[in-house]
Amino acid sequence: MGLYDQYLAMRIRVVDTAPPETVALVLTERDLLEDGAYETMAQFLGWTFAFGADQVVVYVSVLDEGVIPTLRRELKSMESSQRIAVRTPDDEARADAPVQVSIGLGGKHEFATAVQGIAREVEAGALEPDALTGDDIERRLVFPSAPDLVVKTGAERLSDFMIWQSVYSELHFTDVNWRNFRRRDYLRALRDFQERQRRFGE
Repeated sequence: MGLYDQYLAMRIRVVDTAPPETVALVLTERDLLEDGAYETMAQFLGWTFAFGADQVVVYVSVLDEGVIPTLRRELKSMESSQRIAVRTPDDEARADAPVQVSIGLGGKHEFATAVQGIAREVEAGALEPDALTGDDIERRLVFPSAPDLVVKTGAERLSDFMIWQSVYSELHFTDVNWRNFRRRDYLRALRDFQERQRRFGE
């Protein structure tokens, strides 16, 4: 570890601000097709838990659905070192794991599916429309946990990621591409998080 990395780590640990409990990472399929992409992923997960995270959510936006089986296979192969739940649009069961990975399952699709489930319950008389709350929607989302910190590499856009859950998240955009992402880049994201005053919409 270089001196600059040590300096960043020291600054993060001495600040009297709780670290993010849930960290989210937004990638593209192209990021994971680069050489060394999964080694970087394993390192990233290690950094998050080492600095206090309890859960990590990874969203992989996909333009070519033909690559989904390859991405799923590679990510599932990481299960021996991390308890990972990988989900694609065809999966129905929601699994609990410290690391949740969504491949091509966008926020619009997730939200629409939750609303469809509510509509069926209303039609069946199991739920009154006037009694509907945000909690009813959140319970039906694939990834119900709201991230404290969202890290996006390469560009300043969320790519249809957790459009409901991330409304009060702190967003950290870096122009560093995933293939070049290093520990110091994550430490910068943490420092950025700690320097903000979270208002949760107030």
